[in-house]
Amino acid sequence: MRALTRLAPPLLLTTALVWSTALPAGAAAPPPKVPEAVGWGGAVATVDADATAAGIEVLRKGGNAVDAAVAAAAALGVTEPYSSGIGGGGYFVYYDHATGRVHTIDGRETAGRSADSGLFLEGGKPLAFADAVTSGLSVGVPGTPATWDAALRQWGTRSLAQTLEPAERIADHGFVVDATFRGQTADNQARFKDFPATAELYLPDGKPPEVGTVLRNPDLAATYRLLAKDGVKAFYQGQLAQDLVNTVQHPPVDPASGRNARPGRIDTADLAAYRVRDQAPTHVSHGAYDVYSMAPSSSGGTTVGEALNILEDGGDVSTYSGTQYYHHFLEASRIAFADRNRWVGDPAAVDVPTRQLLSERYAASRACLISPDHALTSPLAPGDPRHPADCADTGQAVAEPYEGPNTTHLTVADRWGNIVSYTLTIEQTGGSGITVPGRGFLLNNELTDFDFTRLAPGVPDPNLPGPGKRPRSSMSPTVVLRDGEPFLATGSPGGATIVTTTLQVLLGRLDRGLSLEQAIAAPRASQRNTAATQAEPAFLALPERAGLEALGHAFGPVAEIGAATGVERLPDGRWVAAAEPVRRGGGAAAVVRPAR
Repeated sequence: MRALTRLAPPLLLTTALVWSTALPAGAAAPPPKVPEAVGWGGAVATVDADATAAGIEVLRKGGNAVDAAVAAAAALGVTEPYSSGIGGGGYFVYYDHATGRVHTIDGRETAGRSADSGLFLEGGKPLAFADAVTSGLSVGVPGTPATWDAALRQWGTRSLAQTLEPAERIADHGFVVDATFRGQTADNQARFKDFPATAELYLPDGKPPEVGTVLRNPDLAATYRLLAKDGVKAFYQGQLAQDLVNTVQHPPVDPASGRNARPGRIDTADLAAYRVRDQAPTHVSHGAYDVYSMAPSSSGGTTVGEALNILEDGGDVSTYSGTQYYHHFLEASRIAFADRNRWVGDPAAVDVPTRQLLSERYAASRACLISPDHALTSPLAPGDPRHPADCADTGQAVAEPYEGPNTTHLTVADRWGNIVSYTLTIEQTGGSGITVPGRGFLLNNELTDFDFTRLAPGVPDPNLPGPGKRPRSSMSPTVVLRDGEPFLATGSPGGATIVTTTLQVLLGRLDRGLSLEQAIAAPRASQRNTAATQAEPAFLALPERAGLEALGHAFGPVAEIGAATGVERLPDGRWVAAAEPVRRGGGAAAVVRPAR
């Protein structure tokens, strides 16, 4: 695993300022990330070597998968702060081997009590997306600290203080900046520089930190120590909560920048009222496998599940030619997204037909739309899951809304057979761009996952803003069982492409005979009920492309899709940990013991 700078002699910190410096004398340069590891005692896969090492450290000390997942997530809040952290939220899926049950925690951010359907309207017109993102208006009440607390209380074996220790050390002593981190900083430089607290943290000397230098965040280390000492109530009540609310309501923008950082509406009562939701997972059968994922407010479980059901109804995916496999994958995705955009929102605020969307009868009524001879035309109209009729739709198509492409995913397994699949986020790369001064973490822009206005005139929209409402997500943390025993877990970042990435990984492993590592590394395409399918260069180079275009598929190039991780249990009891070999700079996989 990557050699951490925490192994070097610590530097004396005399202020709360953060700076970038050369690798301390005597510290080893970090070795390359490892995308696959196989062994005993448990496994961890994340996008970052420091975070994976934090999870492995906890497993080696006797912690379970839940303890290690929280430790890895806290470390990602330091080393991958533009995608995760305590200023955001996420969805936590846990398989308990002792009971054979799958549990989930909805730790999604929420709008304030004063939010209404016009949250992002000015003069009756929707704000430009970029203006909405970099503002207090976009910030939802964070759910990540409450998620960690709930998971540890219900299923963990270590205290929050113990699980935060590795992340505290990394924040104090620093991590080595890589090309991905520098590139993401450079992409956000124009807005980061307008917020002094963000610029001080991530733009040392007014520019992105150089690759190979060390970035420290003592403010975040102090915040973690506060949570370790006083628990998560320190985040949702007291001075930290007041600091967060002041930042949202009065974004600390440099007056000379000229940026209009609109104030947000959440207050201390909104923070104090926040609660995670323990809820049943989604569940579909796929061949010999049981696939569990996240129910609404995320659309991940319903959309992946519906697509799997459609493919199951249409035949045996493993027997298709390459062209027909990709054709059916893209068509099932197209249909499932047509239904997602019409029907899925926060079930506490709108009536979501979760059970019906995942029924075999509904899948059959939608699968008959797929022809092996030609592609469907988008935008495709949704069906009616409550009144399924073969090959029918409900009339007007609903366009795909925009979702930020970032987020992070981690997967963990322990020696007892427990598994965690956890996707967490602050939404855009860099979230709102606003750092809470003196606290060391960025705030999310999660409320921009709401639709700013109705997607189609006259058609009910389940994802408009509302008081205390959770915006719809695409996060799809997934656990797969075979014969009641753990088989694999996976998930990915990527906004709406999370759904298609998770689906493609599952199909590659469960139906196409790929190893988990191969399924994660395979070329990707993402069809989300749009005229053109997004596709990576490697997908566009496939020999099947010509056949797909002959069927009527159109493609638009995109640099990369997703950054998945996964774990798999082998028949002999070993674990495979797998991560991306290239995407987002490559991931980091590790096991507790490569050999017995």
